Amino acid sequence: MTDATQPVPSSVPDAEAQPMLNALTRQRLGRQLQAMYEPVIDEALDPRLAELLQQLDRDRKA
Repeated sequence: MTDATQPVPSSVPDAEAQPMLNALTRQRLGRQLQAMYEPVIDEALDPRLAELLQQLDRDRKA
């Protein structure tokens, strides 16, 4: 149970809030994420998923 006198933190980001990470940290994080996910991108797509994506594409064009 929560205390009604305590403010509840908002999960919605403030539109005017500044980034919490500086540019160097964001660049480093981006490079690390790319290195971590590069093998996943190179993997073949599961044939069932590929068929579902093709079906969705056909349905959109119809």
